[in-house]
Amino acid sequence: MSRHVAIVTDSTAYLPPRTMERHGITAVPLTVVLGDRALEEGTEISTRSLAQALQKRRPVTTSRPSPELFAQTYRKIAETGASGIVSLHLSAELSGTYDAAVLAAKEAPVPVRVVDTGMIAMALGFCAVAAAEAAETGGSVDEAVTAAEKRAAGTAAYFYVDTLEYLRRGGRIGTAQALFGSALAVKPLLQLYGGRIEPLEKVRTASRAIARLEEVVAERAGAAPVDIAVHHLAAADRASALAERLRARVPGLGELHVSEVGAVIGAHTGPGLLGAVVASR
Repeated sequence: MSRHVAIVTDSTAYLPPRTMERHGITAVPLTVVLGDRALEEGTEISTRSLAQALQKRRPVTTSRPSPELFAQTYRKIAETGASGIVSLHLSAELSGTYDAAVLAAKEAPVPVRVVDTGMIAMALGFCAVAAAEAAETGGSVDEAVTAAEKRAAGTAAYFYVDTLEYLRRGGRIGTAQALFGSALAVKPLLQLYGGRIEPLEKVRTASRAIARLEEVVAERAGAAPVDIAVHHLAAADRASALAERLRARVPGLGELHVSEVGAVIGAHTGPGLLGAVVASR
């Protein structure tokens, strides 16, 4: 068994499976509760099933992983010979996942540093990859954490939703509730700020909102080296088109990922979500 620093994240990072395998990253699943069934994200519920449930207005909620699930994960990793673990998770403002990991870390057989990245989706995924790359070059737990925090500091996430209704139902829109009263008249652009979902701009039509999303991402990227991820839920054509336009507009573009979000984010945004993550290299 080799001594190494292992990286753990959660299922909302939406990292490509090949990326997780290449870097040896472990993702602990969150749960989607569909009616009276609790289903693990990524293995037991598809985004198509989720979208259909939301469209039929079936009750959908989400929940954090249990501390015991984290504890089991940490124990299994320790058995592989890991000398330490860096556990990186979605914003504590949006989920209790970080708190569950902290509880489990206290009983882990090796040192575990749990980090609230303040991020979600590939904004979290890019942080996990940065930590893994630091560990792969012999970095310590502290060095892997520093790499992740540096990536988080240079990362921004923006997104468009067809309606704020799903965010309102889940209690995830924070001060964006100010927009809800006029939601029927606008198409909202939102941003991840301080670990919370906050309003960015109000735009009158979907086409203008998506065009503005493209402009905001291109402006944030500038000419610096960046990686970009485009996310969607039941809007594959929109996502592909946006990705191609960004490929043409961003001169410093490195990696470009296009993926559908999983059921946890989808439950709070609804079909039609289109988002973009910009991460400085």
